[in-house]
Amino acid sequence: MADLRGLRPVAPILIGASVLLSLAMGLRQSLGLFMQPAVQDIGIAVSQFTLAVAVQNLAWGFLQPFAGAIAGRYGFRPVLMVGVLAYLAGLALLGLAHSALMVTLGAGVLIGLALACTASGMALSVASRPVSPALRSTVLGIVSAAGSLGALIAAPIGQILSAGYGWRIGVAGFFLLGLAMLPAAWAAGRVDKVKLPPARDDATTAGAAFGLAMRHGPFLVMSGAYFICGLQLVFLTTHLPSYLQICGMDPMLAAQALAAIGGFNVLGSLFFGWAGGRWSKPALLGGIYLMRSLVLAWYFAVPPTPESTLVFASLMGFLWLGVAPLVGGMTAEMFGLRWQAMVQGLAFTSHQVGSFLGAFGGGLIFDQLGSYDLAWKLGVGMGLVAGTIQMLAALPRWPGAARPAAA
Repeated sequence: MADLRGLRPVAPILIGASVLLSLAMGLRQSLGLFMQPAVQDIGIAVSQFTLAVAVQNLAWGFLQPFAGAIAGRYGFRPVLMVGVLAYLAGLALLGLAHSALMVTLGAGVLIGLALACTASGMALSVASRPVSPALRSTVLGIVSAAGSLGALIAAPIGQILSAGYGWRIGVAGFFLLGLAMLPAAWAAGRVDKVKLPPARDDATTAGAAFGLAMRHGPFLVMSGAYFICGLQLVFLTTHLPSYLQICGMDPMLAAQALAAIGGFNVLGSLFFGWAGGRWSKPALLGGIYLMRSLVLAWYFAVPPTPESTLVFASLMGFLWLGVAPLVGGMTAEMFGLRWQAMVQGLAFTSHQVGSFLGAFGGGLIFDQLGSYDLAWKLGVGMGLVAGTIQMLAALPRWPGAARPAAA
C-alpha cells in the first residue's frame, strides 16, 4: 500500500483512463441488448445487425495502430477527445436508424473509430506511462477493474429503458452516459505532460517498433491467440441475449448476465494484474484461454437455466478482461512505452478480426442453421488450440523470448 500511495500525483490521469475505459467498453458490450427489438422495428435480419457489430470490431482493430501512432507523435489528449465525439455521434446515428446502412455507420464505423481512440489499447497505454515498471502490472489491473464497471451500469439501464420505452430510448440513455467520457478523456490527456524514459535504440520510431514486433516470436504468438480471444468474447456479447430469448428465458436475464460479466471483470482484472507482476504473463494468458473454452463447452452443452447462466457469466467475467493487463504489460516490456499503443494495436487488429468472425459468423451460422450449436463448438475448439500454443510460448526455451525493455 505504501507504494500505491506514490500514485497520488497521477491519480487524475488514472481515474480519467478508468472512467473512459469503463464507459467505452460498458456501452459497447451492452449493444447486443438492442438487437432483437431493433431488427424487428427496422425490418432487417439478425445477420445485418451483427454485420454492423462486426464492422465495428474491424474498424476498431484496423484503426487502433494508427490511433496509437498518432498519440505517440502528437499526444493522447487530441486522440481521446476525437474518440469520444465519434462515440457520441455513433450512438446518435444508431438511435435514429431506419435502415441497415444507418445501423452499420452508427454502431459499426463511428463506434469502431471511437473505440480505437478510447478503449483498452489507448486507456491502458495512458495508465502505463506515469507509473514505475514495478507497479505497472498492478496498476493496469486496477484500471482494467475500474473499467469493468461500465457494464454493471449500462446493461441494466439499457434493458430497463428498452423494455419500458423502446430500444431507441435505451440508446438515448447510452448517449447521456457517454457524455461523461468528455471530462474523463480531458483528465487522462494530462499524461502528455509526463516525461518518457529513454527509448530503446531499436524502437525509436513507429516504423522501427513495427518491424521489431513483426520479427518477435512471442509477440506473434500472443497476437494469434488474441484472435480467438476476440472471437469468443464478441460472440457472447452479441449473441447471448438472442440465445437466451430463443431458449425462452426472461429478457432481463440477458442484462443480468452482462452485468455479472462486468462485475466479475473487476475481480479478474485485479487478480491477473497482480498475478502478472509475479508470474509468467504468457502462461497466465494461455491459462485464461483454456479455462474460458472449458466454461463455454460446459454452458452450451446443456439447456440453460437462470442459475447456470449467472454462474457461467460470473466465470466468464472473471476470465474476461484479465487479459488486458497481461497483454498491456507484455507489450510494454517487449517494446517500451513510446509506441506501446501502436504495437498493442497491431495485436489488437488480430483480436478484432476474430471479433468480426464471432459477431458476423455467429449471426450467419444462426441464419443458415437456425441454431448456435456449430458456432459455440468452433469457438471452444479454437480456444483450446490457442490456449495450448500460448502456454507453450511461455516455456523458457521458446525462441525469441521477450527481452525486458528499458521502460
